[in-house]
Amino acid sequence: MGEHALLVELADGTAAEAFHAELLRRRATGALPGVREVVPAARTVLLDGEAEPAALAAELPGWEPRPGHARVGEVVEVPVRYDGPDLAEVADRWEVSPAEAARIHSSAEFRVAFCGFAPGFGYLTGLGARYEVPRRATPRTAVPAGAVALAGPYTGVYPRSSPGGWQLIGTTDLVLWDTGREPAALLSPGTRVRFVPSDGPTGTGAGR
Repeated sequence: MGEHALLVELADGTAAEAFHAELLRRRATGALPGVREVVPAARTVLLDGEAEPAALAAELPGWEPRPGHARVGEVVEVPVRYDGPDLAEVADRWEVSPAEAARIHSSAEFRVAFCGFAPGFGYLTGLGARYEVPRRATPRTAVPAGAVALAGPYTGVYPRSSPGGWQLIGTTDLVLWDTGREPAALLSPGTRVRFVPSDGPTGTGAGR
């Protein structure tokens, strides 16, 4: 990543989220003046722009990240029709009805842990271990844009049509990636998200 970058490996996703939040808190106080970018992933966080990455790396074992998450801006509301082809299967795994599965999902507040896979695709946490589901045994060759899906501990929304093996539980018309918008990605690490049930066509706005 270059001589001014540092890739920090964490034990798991929870530790990565806590470390990412700690970095943002420290940077907000001016403690990391050289860091231009902080990029979280499933179990790593990348810092870029640090003049002395080795010196910073030596400090990290002494850090004690406080509990809590990085929170960015207002809550983004995603209107969703719970009409996905895998909703009934997910409900069976949760041992509830499809309607109750939709209620459980829409009652949670999610947070974008990190982004990847495709431009605009956020990996959202918030459901808890009780509701983790496996990927499909056979991925689909094409998942439509706007598909709301589950895999492992994450919820995601496909920003464009692509192959995928996640469990599809709903659909939204919200535009996740738009190069004519600033920023182009609607979701970024730390963004809070709520899914709002909708019976009809959904809009393209967001925020609350």
